[in-house]
Amino acid sequence: MKNKILLFITIVNVFSFHCLAQKARVSTAEKKYDNYAYIDAIKTYERVAEKGYKSVDMFKKLGNSYYYNAQLDQAAKWYAELFTMTQDLEPEYYYRYAQSLRSIGENNKADEIMQKFNQLAGNDSRGTLFEKDRNFLEEIKANSGRYQVENAGINSKYSDYGSSFYMNKIVFASARDTGSLGQRKHAWTDQYFTNLYVADLDEAMSPAKVLKFDRNVKSRFHESTPTFTKDGKTMYFTRNNFLEGKKGKDGNNITLIKIYKANFENDKWTNITELPFNSDSYSTAHPALSADEKTLYFASDMPGTFGQSDLFKVKINEDGSFGTPENLGRTINTEGRETFPFLTNENEIYFASDGHPGLGGLDIFVSKINADGTFDKVQNIGTDANSPQDDFAYLIDTKTRRGFFSSNRDGGQGYDDIYKFLETKKLVCEQELYGEITDSDTGEILSNTQISLLDDNLKTLNTIYSDEKGNYSLTVECGKRYSVRATKEEYTTKEEIVTIAKENGRTHLPFALEKARCKVAVGDDLGKCFGIKMIYFDFDKSDIRMEAALDLEKILDVMNQYPNMKLDIRSHTDSRGSYKYNEALSDRRAKSTIQWLIKNGVNKNRLVGKGYGENQLVNKCADGVDCTEEEHQMNRRSEFIITAL
Repeated sequence: MKNKILLFITIVNVFSFHCLAQKARVSTAEKKYDNYAYIDAIKTYERVAEKGYKSVDMFKKLGNSYYYNAQLDQAAKWYAELFTMTQDLEPEYYYRYAQSLRSIGENNKADEIMQKFNQLAGNDSRGTLFEKDRNFLEEIKANSGRYQVENAGINSKYSDYGSSFYMNKIVFASARDTGSLGQRKHAWTDQYFTNLYVADLDEAMSPAKVLKFDRNVKSRFHESTPTFTKDGKTMYFTRNNFLEGKKGKDGNNITLIKIYKANFENDKWTNITELPFNSDSYSTAHPALSADEKTLYFASDMPGTFGQSDLFKVKINEDGSFGTPENLGRTINTEGRETFPFLTNENEIYFASDGHPGLGGLDIFVSKINADGTFDKVQNIGTDANSPQDDFAYLIDTKTRRGFFSSNRDGGQGYDDIYKFLETKKLVCEQELYGEITDSDTGEILSNTQISLLDDNLKTLNTIYSDEKGNYSLTVECGKRYSVRATKEEYTTKEEIVTIAKENGRTHLPFALEKARCKVAVGDDLGKCFGIKMIYFDFDKSDIRMEAALDLEKILDVMNQYPNMKLDIRSHTDSRGSYKYNEALSDRRAKSTIQWLIKNGVNKNRLVGKGYGENQLVNKCADGVDCTEEEHQMNRRSEFIITAL
C-alpha cells in the first residue's frame, strides 16, 4: 500500500446509473368554459387508433407522447404499431422503441432493435453502450496531447506527492530522509512517515530549493495534502489521528487519518485543531477549498459513502464553524475510490478515481460544477497527465495554465513523484445553444417554456425556462450530441437532436410548439385542431376513402364528446375545371361527408353543409391566373365550421 494516505487501494467494477426523466403530470380533468371547448388531440388519436385506423404520423405522436412522460409500456404499444406499418424511420425511433421494450421485459426484441439502431445511427454512444463497449479509450485519446509534462525537480528517492500553492510557493508531502536517526517508518510500506516541505516558485512555476515547512506542524506520523486560504493565515491538512501527543484508534486498533486546521500567527503555525466532523471510526483526508473559500471538499469513507472512498463537501460558516458534510453524489462518486479533490476558480473540480473508466490505477478526472451545485459529465483529462499507474493530486493555476500532479508512473525517481505541467489546450470547448420558443400556428412567443438538455442516455443535464421574449440559452460542449426537449402546459412536448460543432461558437435551435389542446369557439374550423386541410376523395368521385375516414373519425370523436356541437361542412375546389362542374362536385363531397357522420351516429340536425366550388378562393388563383400547384392546393380544402357549442 502506497505511502500517499489513500483511504483504500481496491480495484472494483464500474457501475453506471441512468434514469429517464421523471413522469410529468397528465391532467385528466375536462376543462369547460361557457364559449370554448378544449380538444385533447392525443386522446382523440388514441381512440381513433383503437378503432383500427392506422397512420404513421398518428403512431409517432402516440408513441412519443407516452415516451416523453416515461409511460414506456404504453409507448411500446404504439411504437410497435408504428414499426408494423413502416421501418423507414429516423434512428431515434429505433432507440426509443428499444428502451420501451426493455421496460416491459422484452429484452431479446430490444436487442434486435438496438442492432438496427447501431446500423442506422453509426457511432452513436448509446449503441456502443449496448455493445458493452464504452469506447472510453477513444474519449481519453481525444482529450490527450494537451499537457507538456516534466519532472518538477523536487523529488527524492522516497515518496513525494500532494502539492498545494501557498504564497508563491509549493508545499507538498515527502517521506524523504531528513537525516534524523529517529525518523519513523510506516510498517505497511517500509517508507518513512511523510512531513510537509516547501519550495519557492518562479514565474515559470519552477521550484527552488526544498526546505522543511514548519516544525510546529510536524508530528511522529503522517502529515500531507495541505490547502491554504488566499491570505495565507489558515491551513487545512491531513494527519494521522494524533494530536497533542495522543494517538487515536478505531475499534480495530487502527490509527486512521483526519483533517486538521492551523492558524498562522507570529510567523509560525499554531492552534492546531481537528475538524468537528472527524471520527476515530472513519477517515477524512485531502482537504481542498472552493474558490470563494466558503466550502471545504475532502475525501472520506464516512457513513453514506458509496464506495471505498467518496468525495464530500462541507460549508464553512462565517463564524468558522462547519455545516454537515454532503456526499457529492453518483455523478462524481463510484463504488471505487474517489480522492484528492481540487477546485478551480472556473467552477471545475479535479479529482482522482479508479472507479471511472481510465488507463489503470488512479486517473485524474474533471467535472464542471453547475450553478445549482450539480456536476456535468466526468471526463478523463487524457494521457500525458494520466498513465497506466496511479496519477493524482492535480493542481493548476488557471491564469498561467501551469501546475503539478503526482504519479508513481515508470521513469520516476521515487515511490511517488511530483510532476510539473503546462496545459497547452483546455479540455472543454463550449458553445452557446440558443433559440426562440413560439406557437407553431400563431407565431406567438412562448415564455416560461421548460427547456431540458439531455445526454445520449436521456439523462437530464440541465433544465431552464425561456424568458419573457421566448428566448433560451444553454452552455454546451463542442462536438457533443444532445437531445433538447421543450415542454409547456397545453402544448405537445417536442424534442430535437442537435450535434454541436467542434469549435467555439453558437448553435441556433428554435422550437415551434403545437397546441396539445385546441381551443375552439363558434365560427372556428374544427379541422384545424387535427391539421385537416382536405377530405380526400378519388379523382372525380365523392366516395369516402380510407384516408378520409381516418380524418372524419377525429371529427366524430369530438362531436361525441360535445353533444351540443353543430357543424357547417364546406367543401372547396381550386379554379381549374368549369365553374359549374366544381360547384357540383364539391357539393356532392360535402354531402358525402355529412352522410358518413350521420351513418356513424351523429344526429342529422347537428349538420349542414354544401360545396362552394371555386367561389371562395383564398388567394389570387382564379381562372386564367398562372399559379403553382402549391397555390392551387391552398384553395382545395375542407372546412368544419362550428355553428354551436
